[in-house]
Amino acid sequence: MFHNPQSSVVSTRLAPSRTIIKLKQHNSNKMEWQNKNQNRTHSGFNGENEMKWNGPFFFIQAADCQLGLIQRYIEKNPEPGWQKEIALTKTAVEKINSLQQKPRFFVICGDLCDAFPSEEPALRAEQERDLKRILSNLDPLIPLVCVCGNHDVGNQPSSADLLAYQSSFGDDYFSFWCGGVFHIVVNSQFWHDRSLVKEEAEKQDHWLEEQLNTLKNSGAKFGIIFQHIPWFLNEYDEANTADAYFSLRPEIRQKWLPKFKEAGVKVVFCGHYHRNAGGFFEELEMVTTSAIGGQLGSDKSGMRIVKVFADHVKHEYFPFTQFPENVLLNM
Repeated sequence: MFHNPQSSVVSTRLAPSRTIIKLKQHNSNKMEWQNKNQNRTHSGFNGENEMKWNGPFFFIQAADCQLGLIQRYIEKNPEPGWQKEIALTKTAVEKINSLQQKPRFFVICGDLCDAFPSEEPALRAEQERDLKRILSNLDPLIPLVCVCGNHDVGNQPSSADLLAYQSSFGDDYFSFWCGGVFHIVVNSQFWHDRSLVKEEAEKQDHWLEEQLNTLKNSGAKFGIIFQHIPWFLNEYDEANTADAYFSLRPEIRQKWLPKFKEAGVKVVFCGHYHRNAGGFFEELEMVTTSAIGGQLGSDKSGMRIVKVFADHVKHEYFPFTQFPENVLLNM
């Protein structure tokens, strides 16, 4: 079964990052960047109360702000900047803040900035400062969830790359409860290339097995996973090669997706492709969301509104020019 989630509403029915950031507000109304994703959880949600179903809710999912990509890669500018991504990310924050009803959270599925941490650390630091300055304008009542991408920890991450990310954005994998649904954020680079970080990758594997067991036995409505690289783009059994860039290798896909389904994961949200795509592994949906920043296809910069109901999830991608001011939680 396949559905391209580019512009229409999708409904997924049940079958029989470590990175979350909250922004701290002082009396001066100036926002301070504050990581809230320590110890594999997030203190911005209300603990055990979030384990209970309290009715439908919605959140905003996006991907790939990637400050610096447009002029460097798409336009081939010899002296690239990132003013275009700054403007687009500002628009994203403004659109979310303007919603009449607040989303439960805002999640960005990886590639926050373009410069690789180990290759261009000074440039990376500049891009991160600009990104944090923009995101600090997000309504402080809306938790911000940042998922690491390949440009955030490296195509072949090292321990130093992971530590740099964690020091700037918090843990690179974690889980949290929101509205009776169990959410899991993972570092997908561990499945792309773990050659330099085998111990760290194995720790995530073990942790993820524990989280799936928690989901299966907790009484959650279902689970949702956030990561950067998609498991597949359109079809579970689509052809792939060992060095494929935009999706994970088939042998890894075949190991984990049945475990996700068995545990009760309903949807996996991703980025990385800079285009919208999606499909199904049986009842488990894979959703790939296009970029806030530079586009590599025919889509326009935008974000996805995700509505969560007791037995299904609806989602729709909106370009910024069509992003609504109100979200109705109708079936």
